[in-house]
Amino acid sequence: MGNTTTVNSIIKLVGGAENINKVWHCMTRLRFDLIDENKINQQEIKQLPGVLGAQIQSDQFQIIIGPQVNSWYQQLSGALNPDKQPSAASAGKAKKGLISLFMDTVSGVFGPIVPAIAGAGMIKGLLAGLVALQLVSAKSDTVVVIDLIASGVFWFLPFFLAISAAKMFKTNEYLAAAVAACLMYPSLIEAAKALASHAPGAVDTFWFLNIIPVSVFNYASSVIPVIFSVLALSYIYRWVDAIMPAVLKTVFTPTLTLFIAALVALVIIGPFGIWLGKLLAMFIEGLFGVSASFAGLIVGAIRPVAILTGMHHAMTPIALQNFTDRGYDMLMPMMFMANMAIAGATFAIWRHSKGRQEKSVVLSAAFSALLGITEPALFGVLTRYKPAFIAATVASSLASAFIAFFGVRLYGYILSSIFSLPAYIGPYFIFAVMGVLLSLGLSFTLTTVLVSKK
Repeated sequence: MGNTTTVNSIIKLVGGAENINKVWHCMTRLRFDLIDENKINQQEIKQLPGVLGAQIQSDQFQIIIGPQVNSWYQQLSGALNPDKQPSAASAGKAKKGLISLFMDTVSGVFGPIVPAIAGAGMIKGLLAGLVALQLVSAKSDTVVVIDLIASGVFWFLPFFLAISAAKMFKTNEYLAAAVAACLMYPSLIEAAKALASHAPGAVDTFWFLNIIPVSVFNYASSVIPVIFSVLALSYIYRWVDAIMPAVLKTVFTPTLTLFIAALVALVIIGPFGIWLGKLLAMFIEGLFGVSASFAGLIVGAIRPVAILTGMHHAMTPIALQNFTDRGYDMLMPMMFMANMAIAGATFAIWRHSKGRQEKSVVLSAAFSALLGITEPALFGVLTRYKPAFIAATVASSLASAFIAFFGVRLYGYILSSIFSLPAYIGPYFIFAVMGVLLSLGLSFTLTTVLVSKK
């Protein structure tokens, strides 16, 4: 069965196009917001060629495809009407809980932009390795050029998030970018820099009409403020458009929407988002402060389960906020250890497998996990070998506790792949390498023992 035929089968087996309220994708999964989940034929979907698994999680129906998910999504989008409005049946659908809404939002917003931040992060990591090895001078023009290529995505991250969030919340993408531009305007960023450096005459607040405070923050690379600002924009746009006379809509709907949304972002959502992000980062950092090894033990243990349930996206905003606020992050090295543990367990299953076709599929999944994409290994292999999943979880937990004990950290976002190691070059490099070896070796050994016994 061809890919197009499979996509058409998916539409039919989820209840038809009329049952699909919204569909999007992350790096490996098609994610559906369906009107009636009772219409899903989950067992038949799992048996379709190219489908690695399917599940209902947090009011989403998720179909695991693997690295080719974008081509599947493009075909799926072509088969559906992208401008389809929610039907009357969707209006009566039960409202989602906060956790479900949060997961929908995070996965929907971050999924499409992961290639950009992962690619830039890889360049940034390689550059850090070259500088650490003194192969290039940190002050050379070459480093300046490479750094601007790598850092541009992170500095202007609010624009990427604004466009992606606008698609997620079904509002105007250019107005969303305009709101992000307000948060990124030089006068605000320069005021924030002056405040941070305690420069003479620095101010912490601008007063709009002498009564409304606009707090001074540097929103470059920020995550939480822009996402919630675009969410507010989507509601403001619909409200303004509803009350605006038809003859004035073309000019005054975007004008009034931008003015109100920008003020809401600058006065309420931006400062709230900054402080919320700081509190989340402080909580995680506080956990490490109590006991780094215990924190690593817990985070490492829940990471494979989080990926399996789709909850792993919740850590990304915290990690990015840590980079912005503290200049480093200790969560992403643990994600790295989890990926290596999953790869190690999958390599053990490959060694244990007998048939040529099965060995080929498992080996492909193992290398994919080694390169940072773990869903094929988890859904295609480890869920069929429960002892292997347990072994990967144990190895991830112990390896994460190990690197946390030695304070291993990252100074820039990078995909959790074996090629991420150059980003760790520096005082923590040896411990990062030891953590990878521990994670891979322990996972491989435990899986071999447990699966052989079973």
